[in-house]
Amino acid sequence: MSGESALDLAARRLERAVFVLEQRLAERLKTAGAEAGGLFDQDRAKLADELDKARARERELEEAGAEASAALGRAILEIRAALNGGAAAQEH
Repeated sequence: MSGESALDLAARRLERAVFVLEQRLAERLKTAGAEAGGLFDQDRAKLADELDKARARERELEEAGAEASAALGRAILEIRAALNGGAAAQEH
């Protein structure tokens, strides 16, 4: 033997295998991180688009609510005028 025991050889092979495994794992994590970053960007863009649509819908609903409120107010005034006009006609 060249001064190394079978145990020493096995330990060196194990260290080399662990080193290679760590390198491959680092590469995979780097690739996965890049892919995940792209997915996060897509999700962020999608959420921003959905938020813009929701805000536009909110504005539409607020406008419709304001229009309905104004129409209801006019209807109330017309009903009051009709009731007051009818009451005034009955008094004469």
